[in-house]
Amino acid sequence: MEAKSSKIIVFGSGGRVGRAAVAEARRRGHEVTEAGRADGEATDPAAVARLAAGHDAAIVAVYDPGMRPGEFFPAVARALAEGLPAAGVKRLVSVGLASVLPTASGDLLMDTPGYPQEWREFYLGHGAGTEALRAAAPEALDWVVLSPAGDFDHEGEPSGGYALAPAAADSRITPGDFTRALLDEVEVPTLHRTHAGVSAV
Repeated sequence: MEAKSSKIIVFGSGGRVGRAAVAEARRRGHEVTEAGRADGEATDPAAVARLAAGHDAAIVAVYDPGMRPGEFFPAVARALAEGLPAAGVKRLVSVGLASVLPTASGDLLMDTPGYPQEWREFYLGHGAGTEALRAAAPEALDWVVLSPAGDFDHEGEPSGGYALAPAAADSRITPGDFTRALLDEVEVPTLHRTHAGVSAV
């Protein structure tokens, strides 16, 4: 994929990560379509196909507080798995959640001692979305889920670098550094049908 000629659609472009992804894509010379607050459209395969038509890749960072996470994220996954291939989109880079990533010890981050449990329904919903994508995506759709290895640092300055890493509660990365990973995986895919964590360096 030529870095200067790609057309990318960003679902969830109104959120912090979505805005950063749009900015990074445009900085690299890509043509970007923003699919913003109508996040409900991301659960509709026909709407996904209509919006994504003519694009080379999709970045997805959506959330709908009006739906239960265990319903919303799998519905998004199934809509993407059907709608993106129908539109001819071959690459999907989706934003996930560190809570459902394995730590260095092999335990999921959400299952480690002291990890906050009050949002467990949200964690499990994200994980169910990735599993739904794994089950529903055809071979024609090359997908990856990336998340911070821990959480976002919305106050710090980007370092300009990142590394793939297991989940760690104290890991932080700025949206600017994280979206470098997103766009690198759009331009030169190295991760396929998996969920990976990203940390700052």
